[in-house]
Amino acid sequence: MSVNPDNVGGVKIYSNSDLDKMRESKDVTGLISALDVKEDKKIREKAAYILGDIHAGEAVESLIQILGDEYWPIRKAAVLSLGRIGDRRAVEPLIKVLRDEYWHVRETATLALGVIGDKRAVKPIIAALKDGDLSVRCEVVDALGNLGAIEAVKPLTDILGEEDYILRACTVTSLGKIGDNSAVQSLVNSLKDDNYLVRVNAANALEIIGDERALPYLEEALKNSKGESQEFESALERAIKIIRDKE
Repeated sequence: MSVNPDNVGGVKIYSNSDLDKMRESKDVTGLISALDVKEDKKIREKAAYILGDIHAGEAVESLIQILGDEYWPIRKAAVLSLGRIGDRRAVEPLIKVLRDEYWHVRETATLALGVIGDKRAVKPIIAALKDGDLSVRCEVVDALGNLGAIEAVKPLTDILGEEDYILRACTVTSLGKIGDNSAVQSLVNSLKDDNYLVRVNAANALEIIGDERALPYLEEALKNSKGESQEFESALERAIKIIRDKE
């Protein structure tokens, strides 16, 4: 289905209906053209999102070009779509976006890089652990887990002493995803965390890693739990069983 946008003073004008038709017909050429309509930011933003929705690999270069757009929602839309498309040509441009002035864009860039899974992003994402926004840092932690970045184990374990329990809970989960035995001692320490979610996630992470050195700590935690949290006790019992079965 071909869309013929209105033409006002030599400028193409697209409507939301036009873009919906392009989505339905997967009109990548038309959507890329809509990215250039400087007069309507919302149309450009929607076009960028749709290109990701339809996984338009042909649009990668066009989306990269708008990563420097002055309107941050358009930058965010382009970043998200590049992550959805998953083309490795976007890795270096997305790494640069980790320094964007808006945390929404930095957070989305971290998510996109974690989804693409290219190891070139590991060091820049580790550096982003120092981001001043908590939401960005949580996404950074999650991305490092998805990337299986063994070199991130030490920086991640350093976070386990921080005040925010959500950040600690995300961190122990990512350490489990990475699966390196060097995280075991930090994870067994987290079995005594003040927050039950951190404790549950630590037990789950130890189950995934499966290191027998964790057994006495898991057993001690189960003995001392005294029915405080059924979810925590179930996680401990499951981890103990899995590790014992490996012996």
